[in-house]
Order: sequence, then C-alpha cells, then structure tokens
Amino acid sequence: MQSRNTILGNLRKICLRLPNASETVTFGHPTFQVAGKTFAVLEEYKGELGIALNVGKLVQGLFLKDPRFFLTPYAGKHGWVTLRVHAARLNWGEVRGLLEGSYELVAEKKTGRAASKCSAGL
Repeated sequence: MQSRNTILGNLRKICLRLPNASETVTFGHPTFQVAGKTFAVLEEYKGELGIALNVGKLVQGLFLKDPRFFLTPYAGKHGWVTLRVHAARLNWGEVRGLLEGSYELVAEKKTGRAASKCSAGL
C-alpha cells in the first residue's frame, strides 16, 4: 500500500507537467487546477483516501459500476468520481489517463476549446 506522500508525489509529477496546471490547497486538500478551475483533488472522505476527478456526466455511470470509484461528494452532480486509492493496486498509467481526461474536460469548459494534446510527450 502506497503512502499518502508517495501518492501525492506521483500526482504532482503527472498534473504539474500539464500545460498551465498549478497546485493549491482547497479545504485542506492538495488541489490541481488549470485556469483557476479544479481538475483533480487528493482528499480523504470518511477515512478513505481518494483522487477526485472529472470524467463527465456521460460516462460517469460506467465508472460508478467499478467498486474502486464512488460519486464525489458535492461535485458528483457535475460528472466527478473519486478513485479509492487503496481499493486495489494503483495503475499509474490508468491514473495518468484519468487525470489527463479530467484536465481536458476542465480546460475545454474554461476556454471553450480543447487543450492541446496533453498526453503527447508525457
């Protein structure tokens, strides 16, 4: 089982390589943003560490069928899910794809156009 610090370090490596991404703290949780809008949060909910991210309303139901995911409190109605980091061994390639997808959704909504292909060269 990976420690919270190891998980946060890996999140930073992935998220902060994305164009114009930044890290801040919201409600005591490490939060990753683009253009001032959140695309990922490492948070603890009911004693369980998770990575909250936006997958979009259209596919959210598919993620919720997987027991590793649950509806993100408060943000779930906007297409957010939370990945339980200790439900199974984390596949960092999968996590990278989820984070990049969330980044793209948020960047597109904020700017009105898709962000440049963020996965190229990562």
